[in-house]
Order: sequence, then structure tokens, then C-alpha cells
Amino acid sequence: MLVVERISDLFQHVGQELGPSGWRRVSQREIDLFAEITGDDHWIHVDRARAAAELPLGKTIAHGLLTLSVTAGLVDTLLQVRRYRRGLNYGCNRVRFTAPVPEGSSLRLRLTIREALPIDGGVRLTLHNVVEVDDQPERPAMVAETVVQMYD
Repeated sequence: MLVVERISDLFQHVGQELGPSGWRRVSQREIDLFAEITGDDHWIHVDRARAAAELPLGKTIAHGLLTLSVTAGLVDTLLQVRRYRRGLNYGCNRVRFTAPVPEGSSLRLRLTIREALPIDGGVRLTLHNVVEVDDQPERPAMVAETVVQMYD
């Protein structure tokens, strides 16, 4: 884990890869809750019997946006800024879901600080995220460029 005192300390870590994080399991319960919250209840996510019969992996598949969402918690295990006033999600520049995340599999994150730009009162960080799946080492589940802003 990279621990820095202030957000200005992040400038010296541009280009540095952090991780991998620890593994985080994705359960059917989480997939079902995500489906309920978002209204995306397509059978590939929630119908275990049909998934067992029709999907190549024989399991339901986590939503891509669920995969993206859990990266926030994984980032917190790789990067800590001790003293800052607030941080916010500024968005995504690019997100690709490159492999399925079957129910019951585990994810981990590799994170690279791509860019740190000074902004009024803080820093805008561009982060390169690679989410790996434990049972699919040949390709990541997601590759994304996300942007956060942190303020002193």
C-alpha cells in the first residue's frame, strides 16, 4: 500500500503501479442486490438454473458496472492519503469489460497513477485500473481509466 501524508505527495508517484490488492469475492447475493438496485435483472446475472444450462462457464455473471463499482473499495486498500479534506469521483475516461466475472469468483486490482494535475485547492488523479479474476489469469475482467479529485 502506498501511504502519503498529503495529496501533493502524489505527484512523485506518477507512473507507479500499486498492487495487486487482496482478493475480493463476488457473491450471488451481491449480484442479486445490484440487479435489484439498478433494475438490470437480465437472466445471465440472476437465473442460476438457466446460467448453468446455457452459459459456457455454467454460472451467473456479475454486472460489468458491479465490477467497476467494487474497484473503489479495492483502491482504498492500495492508496491512502492521510491528510485531505475531501475526495470525489470525477468520472471515467475509458472502461472496458474484457472478461466475464462468474459468480463466486474473486477479483483483485492493479492500479497505476497515470497523471496528477494540480487543480484549484487540490489534485486531479487519473488512475489506470486493471481488475483480475482469480480463475481467469489469461485476461483481466476490466481495464478502466478513472479520475478522482482530492482537495486539501
